[in-house]
Formats: sequence, C-alpha cells, structure tokens
Amino acid sequence: MEQNNKNNPKNTPKTNKPKFNIYWIYGGLFVLFLIINFYSTSTGSLKEIQWQKVEQIIKHGDLKEIVVVNRETAEIYLKSESIQKEEYKDASNKKDNTFGSSGAQYYYTILSMDDFVQKWDKINTEVPEENRAPLKNETREDIFGNIFWNIFPFIIIIVIWIFIFRRMGGAGSGGSGSGIFSIGKSKAKEFNKETDINVNFNDVAGLEEAKVEIKEIVDFLKNPKKYTDLGGKIPKGALLVGPPGTGKTLLAKAVAGEAHVPFFSMSGSDFVEMFVGVGASRVRDLFKKAKEKSPCIIFIDEIDAIGRARGNNPNMGANDERENTLNQLLTEMDGFGTNSGVIILAATNRADILDKALLRAGRFDRQIHVELPDIKERQEIFKVHLKPLKSISTDITPEFLAKQTPGFSGADIANVCNEAALIAARKDKKKVEKQDVLDAIDRIVGGLEKKNKIITKNEKRAIAYHEAGHATVSWLIEYANPLIKVTIIPRGRALGAAWYLPEERQITTKDQILDEMCATLGGRASEEVNFGKVSTGALNDLEKVTKQAYALITYYGMSTEVGHLSFYDSTGQSAYNFTKPYSEKTSELIDVEVKKIIDEQYQRALKLLNDNKEGLVALGERLMEKEVIFTEDLEEIFGKRQWTNRSDELESELFTEEQVQNTEEIIPEEIPTEDAKIETPEEDNKIE
Repeated sequence: MEQNNKNNPKNTPKTNKPKFNIYWIYGGLFVLFLIINFYSTSTGSLKEIQWQKVEQIIKHGDLKEIVVVNRETAEIYLKSESIQKEEYKDASNKKDNTFGSSGAQYYYTILSMDDFVQKWDKINTEVPEENRAPLKNETREDIFGNIFWNIFPFIIIIVIWIFIFRRMGGAGSGGSGSGIFSIGKSKAKEFNKETDINVNFNDVAGLEEAKVEIKEIVDFLKNPKKYTDLGGKIPKGALLVGPPGTGKTLLAKAVAGEAHVPFFSMSGSDFVEMFVGVGASRVRDLFKKAKEKSPCIIFIDEIDAIGRARGNNPNMGANDERENTLNQLLTEMDGFGTNSGVIILAATNRADILDKALLRAGRFDRQIHVELPDIKERQEIFKVHLKPLKSISTDITPEFLAKQTPGFSGADIANVCNEAALIAARKDKKKVEKQDVLDAIDRIVGGLEKKNKIITKNEKRAIAYHEAGHATVSWLIEYANPLIKVTIIPRGRALGAAWYLPEERQITTKDQILDEMCATLGGRASEEVNFGKVSTGALNDLEKVTKQAYALITYYGMSTEVGHLSFYDSTGQSAYNFTKPYSEKTSELIDVEVKKIIDEQYQRALKLLNDNKEGLVALGERLMEKEVIFTEDLEEIFGKRQWTNRSDELESELFTEEQVQNTEEIIPEEIPTEDAKIETPEEDNKIE
C-alpha cells in the first residue's frame, strides 16, 4: 500500500505555494505612475522658499536665472559656484542634470503675477548690475498628469463594474470561472475518491435492501460486461425516497466512494437563480460535463426543489422558470439524444409532489425507499456511532439502546451518541455511562430539563395527577404503549412528560388506535376525577386525539356511519382543489362521528380511573414526592402488566432465528467439547 502511494502522484502532499495574483502587477504599475507623475512636475523635488530668501540670493549675487513656469511658480537657479555654500545646504539638485524636471534648486509660489513683477523690478533697481539675473517665462504641460486625470474616472467606473458583476456571478461559477458570463455554468462539484470521499458501504449501517440495489449500479460501472453479455442495460436513474435523517445522502456518498468513476454532486436549489433561463442553462452544462467524463454519476440532493409537479395554470402558483428547468432536466435524462454512461441519483423526502414525467421508467428506473430503521438496523447504526466515543461503560450495549429508541432515524442516533458524550463531559466523568445515554435520549425526545421553573404547589399537584392519569390508563388497557417513566420536571415547553416505548407496528387495528386515544385522554380524565375541574394542560393531548379521530374516519374508513371511504390523497396533486372531496352532509356526519368516538374514549378513561382511584392517588402522590417514577413503581402499585407487547414477541422470534442460524454455522465446522463455553444469544442480549 505504501509503494502504491509513492507511485501515485495524486497522493503526494500538496505544497502551500503562494498563488500568483495579477492585481499586484496592477497595483505596482499604479504606484509607479504616481511616482513618475510626482517627479515630473516642476516642484516635485524642490524646496519652497519665501520672497525674502529670493531677495537674499539676488543681493549676494548667487542667482543665475529665474524661470516662471505657467505663471504659477518661479524656479530659482543658483550659480554653480554658489550651490556649495553653507547657506544653501538645503538646496535641491546640488549637481546639474540630476533627477528632476529642471535642475533648479528652489521654487517660489506666485500668488499674483503683477505683484511678482513689481517685486522683481524693485529688487533689480536696488542691486548692482552684475548681480542682476535674467527672468524667463516658460509654459510646461504635465503629460502624465493630464493622461492620468483624463482616464482615472473611467478606470474607477470599470473597476466598480467588474467588482459588482464578479459578486453577482462568482457564486454561480461553480469553479469554472467567475463573472456574469459564467452564471449559467453548472454549480456541480466533482468528487474524487482518492482525495475527497472516504465513505464506503461498510460505513452505512442498516439499509441492507437499499444497499443491494445501489451496489448493483456500482457493480455495473465496475464490471459492465457481466450484465451486457445477457443483454441487460444499466439503469438510467435511481431515486432515494425516505424521511429526513435516514441516510439518503450518506448512501450517495458511499456510492461516490465505491464507484471509482467521476461523481458530480449538487442540490436541487443550485439550479434556481434570479435570472431567467439560468436553471435550464445549468442543467445543459451539467450534462455536458457528465457526457465528457462518462461513465459517471450525477447526484441531485433535494430534487423536489425543481422536480415539483407542473401546474396546468401558470396563474395559480406555477413557476415558469422552475418548470423550464424541469423540462430541460426531463429532456437531458431521456430525450431525443442519448446520455450513455451517465447515471442519475437523486434524493427527496417529498416523492408525492414530484412530477409524474420525472418518475417514469427511463428516467428514474428505480425508486429506492430508505425508511426509518427497525430494531436490528438501529443496533447496527449504534455500533457505528459508538465507535468514536473514547471510553464507554460496559453496560451500554447496542441491543439495549436500540430498544430505547423506536422511531429514531440514523441522524437521531448519531445525535444521541454525541449528546451522551457531552453530558458525561459536563459531569466531569471519565467514561460515558448508561445513565448519560438515557439522559441524552430524554434530552432529544423531551427537551432540556428546566428545574428552576417556578411552579406553585397546586400547579405541581395538577401536573402530577395529570401524568399519573396517562400512566394509569396506559397500564390498564391492552394496546397502549408500554410505559418507561413519568416525570413532572418541566422539559422544553412541556410541564410534565411520560415516556413510552411505542410498538413498531406494520399495520394498526381500530382497537389499537382507540386504546391509544383512551390513554391520551387519561390526563384530562384524571384532573376531573381528582379535582372536579380541568385545565389547559391537555391542549396537546386534545390536538392529538382529534387528529387521530379524523384520520380514523376520513383516511382509514373505520366508521360504520361514514363507511369504508378514504379521502386521503397519496399523490399530493390536489394542491389547487379549493373544495372538500365530500359534501357538506358528509362533513357534518364526520364531525358527529369524531365527537362520538372521542366522548366514548373519554368516558372509558373516566371509568378506568374511578375503578382504580386508589392506585391513581398513590401514583400521583409518589410523583409529587419523587418527581420521576419508572415502570417498577407502576408494577408495585397495580401489579405486573398482563399483556405482552409486540416488541417482546419480535425479540423472541429474532432470538429463535438467530439461534437456528448459529447452530447451522457451528455444527458443520466443529462440535464443541464439554469444557467449551458457548455464549448463547440470551447472554448477548441481556439487559440490566
């Protein structure tokens, strides 16, 4: 490997040599011009004297001549034998023909020509004739000065013009030159594996199904003959679709690191500019560069910025410039010409709003769904993000953390690991402990603790019994999510919070939705049972159950009165519909059904709490005392929960599958002896 690095010129270290800048030459010429202009004037290198000094020079007989220049200055020339006198030690041009415009020794500024002539005539009458000197008049032109002041204003205007248009066009140059004339150039950045990309598929944990499809594209670029021999063609494009933070851009980086071909990357918003036609021009320039370097890959992140469905009426929200950009993109991807060897990768979390012409086969042949990771994928992601942590407690296992973070994306998991390290450092610990990770999860889910928030005793009691109501109802009904802990310490904008472990269901039944609604309404029901009045603390609960009830009827068709109807628009193309997709009569029926469902679940929660009021009060008082309670406290008060959740079922199924696979792998290779210790999956997955 070291030998290859020596032979590879790309791996040689770059020397930081100063870059040549032509502006230094411009600046030097400008300074030189000023110096020449300064010394080219008649008084540039001379000392100015007053008239008394001039009279003294004339009386002593040291004046050779006086030259009046442009009726403004009088240059004083001394006799050669007088220049070396002590009284003229400050004189300029001690020798004749020195650097200067005239070789004079002094100059006198003429304020009035008539006054100067009178003084000259007067002094000449007072001195002997042999001391008199001639007076000459001379007209001189400052050629350099005239040229400079004639062209200087135009130079300033040109400099300002260049500066403004460089600022306007520099950002759009994309490394291909700056200025207004390069604004239509593509802003795509070309990545090189040797210098820019250090990510490969091994760094992408989880996403196994997505990696299979992406790896096939990469494999085609590396070994095309394997596919072309059977008549196969490389896919023209692949669209990565999924929620934010699931790893779409990371997957594209892995492709750039594995493909060993030129990789162009840019965002969908990079095509958008304030000038008309720039977007389409950048699309053309991007594909022109890609064709020159084919085979290559183009990655467009957040393609929904330009790929949004085109409107039928431009006056109703459509953007002509964006649509022109999209039309050019459609043509380049699969138009009359061919883009052989150019593969398009794109990512978006809003595939429902993309134009149908963009999604068809021949442009994006594949839609790769990158979903939120399940429990096994979260384990793999935690293994990746726990590696950078320098010191970790032994009781922190990826299996435990994966169970505590249902619904977390890859970005959320990375944030959990980073927050855990920060929390441990804030507490001056030498290693990251289990509680630090749990605090990090709470910090991300609920927000920062606000222990100093001022709350009265009555408010604290109301919050405690509200949260106790949630915990009690969720413990007593079958399909509510299992409780982890309850706290009345304010977090974020919430005055209290209950942590549950949601089941990662693939489908949800009506009974499960109703049980979740009942548990959500348990907080307000507890306030009514214990205090006989309700507060505004249930705002978020009411918002949640209202949306669930409307979804139950209008989306999932689970109402006997409304029927098996769904008004959900999965295409996202109903942006210009100003009316509801159902009549006013149906709307009234939906409202009645929503109120009926919510009232039934509220009454159900009231009954459960009244039947178990003793346990509810005990739980509320324990919350008042401890501020934080856990599953063990509920088991102590209400007994062990009689229902098993889906996570336990999946865990047992996964355990059985892993045990079978491990048995199949171990037996053919070697039969362990009696003294050998076999670590079973039970020991590996043990949770404290």
